[in-house]
Amino acid sequence: MALPLRVATAASVSRISMPKNPTFISLPHSNCTLKFHNSPSLRPRPNALPTRSHLFIRAISEATVEPGISNKQKNDSPKDWKIKMLYDGDCPLCMREVNMLRERNKSYGTIKFVDIGSDDYSPDENQNLDYGTAMGRIHAILSDGTVVTDVEAFRRLYEHVGLGWVYAITKYEPIAKIADSVYGVWAKYRLQITGRPPIEEILEARKKKGEVCKDNNACKM
Repeated sequence: MALPLRVATAASVSRISMPKNPTFISLPHSNCTLKFHNSPSLRPRPNALPTRSHLFIRAISEATVEPGISNKQKNDSPKDWKIKMLYDGDCPLCMREVNMLRERNKSYGTIKFVDIGSDDYSPDENQNLDYGTAMGRIHAILSDGTVVTDVEAFRRLYEHVGLGWVYAITKYEPIAKIADSVYGVWAKYRLQITGRPPIEEILEARKKKGEVCKDNNACKM
């Protein structure tokens, strides 16, 4: 039976094989135990073990991460996305739903998530939807460039992660109109409900921040 532990020294890595009736020895400052054959020629001798400075226990991990790209970035920007979700990353209630969809999207890879509050947000890459417009209500962009809003946006997003049944009934009138009306009330008052300043103050703050960032080129929110 081969010893299930590799001891690496500065010079080499060796395996110790042993038959029955082993002798056990614990390594100092370690939770590991080495097994040696109970034979004079194989018994551990003084100074036979590598010193602490030369002893390494190597753990091999199967998980690998592509350099420079975080798991979050990969999940938020799948290559073959079918629909793009523009969301307000500063909205605590909105983020609960975004995070739920993110978790579902790990198995589908169909939604690309775009935080409109990010410094990297570009209207040019999102059908010319500027920050103020995107803040007014939910927007989603299909892979062919079609922009959908309100409850239809939620329905399309949910369909792409296997939850189409949640909003299926909103395809039909008069439910569709009622659902959009209810969502409209939420969209109108969501900043107030979540304890944030009015949109005018947010836009002014972003404008000032943008002017400062242009001056120092090192501004991050």
